[in-house]
Amino acid sequence: MIGFASMVTLVSLVSFAYVVSEAKATQRWRTQEENSAHAREALAHLVLLAADRPALLGAAAQLEAVRANMFKALDYRSRVRMRLWAQGALIYNSAPALPEQLPVYGSAAAQHASSWVTTVVRDGVTGLTIERSHEVDDEWMFSLSALDVLMSSTIFSLPLLLLPALFIVGIGLRPLRRIANVIEQRDEFDLTALPDSQYRELSPLVTAINRLLGRLGQRIAREHAFITDAAHELKTPLAAIQLNADLILSRCDASTRERTASAAEGLRFGVERASHMVHQLLAFERASTETNSIPLQMMELESFIRDRIAIMAPLAVAREIEIEFVAGSAPARLLHLESMAALFDNLLSNAIKYSPDSACIAVALTQHNGHQRLTITDQGPGIAADLYQRVFERFYRLPGQLEAGSGLGLAIALAAANRNGASITLDAGPLGKGLCVTVDLPRFTV
Repeated sequence: MIGFASMVTLVSLVSFAYVVSEAKATQRWRTQEENSAHAREALAHLVLLAADRPALLGAAAQLEAVRANMFKALDYRSRVRMRLWAQGALIYNSAPALPEQLPVYGSAAAQHASSWVTTVVRDGVTGLTIERSHEVDDEWMFSLSALDVLMSSTIFSLPLLLLPALFIVGIGLRPLRRIANVIEQRDEFDLTALPDSQYRELSPLVTAINRLLGRLGQRIAREHAFITDAAHELKTPLAAIQLNADLILSRCDASTRERTASAAEGLRFGVERASHMVHQLLAFERASTETNSIPLQMMELESFIRDRIAIMAPLAVAREIEIEFVAGSAPARLLHLESMAALFDNLLSNAIKYSPDSACIAVALTQHNGHQRLTITDQGPGIAADLYQRVFERFYRLPGQLEAGSGLGLAIALAAANRNGASITLDAGPLGKGLCVTVDLPRFTV
C-alpha cells in the first residue's frame, strides 16, 4: 500500500509539472494573441483622432487606464507599454521608465528578466504607428490563484484516477494472492510442486519456488536416509557387542567373574543406553516422516490406550507403580497408528521413569470443547515452567538430571502429535507436584 501511495504521489507530481509547463506555453500564446488584438483595436480608435494631436494623446492614455482598471481586482501583475508614432516621430509612451529594448520571450536576456511579447501595427493613410508590448506573467503560475486553477482539476480527478487504479491493481495481484494462499494452507511436510500458473508474468516465480521446494525435499530426504541408515547400521554392532560380552562373562570362572563384575555392568549399561539411543533415533525419524507416507487407520482410542498400557505395564509393575485409566465416550477416528503409539509410549514411559516407587500415574481420555483430550499425570519431580518449551528440543535434558535417557522422548512425542494434528501442553500436577501432560486431538471424527 505504501508503494502504491508513492506511485500515485509521483504520478501527481509529474502531472502537475506537465500542467504547469502547458499552462506557461498557453499563457505566452494567449498573451501574444491578446496583445495583438488590443494593438489593432487601439489603432482602429486612434486613427479617427489622428488630425487632433491633443485628443489623440488623451485617447491613448485613456485606453491604457481602462485596461488597467479591468485587471485591478485580479491577481494579475503583467505590465503593458504602448508607444505611438505619428509620421515617424514618437509622440506617446505609456511607460517611459522601461528600457528601449525589452527582453523578448524565449531569448537569452529573458532568462534573467521578465519576458515580453511585442506587436507593431501601422496605418498607411495617417502614418500612425502603434507598438504595444505586454509582459508574459510567468510568476503567476506560482501564485495562490494559479495553484487553485492548476490543481483543482487534478484534485477533483484524483478519486476518479485512484479507484480504477486500485481496481486494476487488485485484479492484477489476485493470482499472486492465490499462490500465497496455496502455500499458506500447506503443512511443514508438504513439499510438492505448486501447480503451473496460467499467467506468463508469474510463471518464473512459480518455477523458482518449485525448484526451491525440490532442493529442500532432496536435502530432507538425504538427512532422513542418513540418520535411518546410521541407526540401522549401529544396531548390528551393538547387538554383537552385547552378545560377545555375555559370552565372555559366561565362560569366566567364579573368581574372574567377581573381579570383572563392575566392568561388565558398566559395559552392559553403555550398550543398553546406546541401543536405546538408536531405537529413539529411528522412532524420531518415523514420527517425522511425511504425513502421506503411511495411510490413516480407524482407531478407537480407549481400546488403543488400554493395549499400550498393557504393553508398558511390566515397567510399572517392576517398581510397584500403579497406572489408573479413566475414559469417557471416545468415538473412532482416523489416525496414524505408529505415530500415536510413539506418542503415548514416550509420554507414559517418561511418567514411569521419573515417578518414585509405589507412585500412581493417572491416565484420562475425555471430551473437552469438542476435542478429545488425553492427560497423563505423574508424581515425579516435575519440570520448571520456564523450561516447558525447551524440553521438546532434541537431545535437551534437564539440568541435574540423574535418570538415564537420550533427550529424545518429548521430541518424538511432539513430532508424532504434529503428524496427527494434535497439540501437547505441559503443566504442574495436582497441588503443584509432578507433571501433567495434555494432548488435544483435532475435532474431526468419523
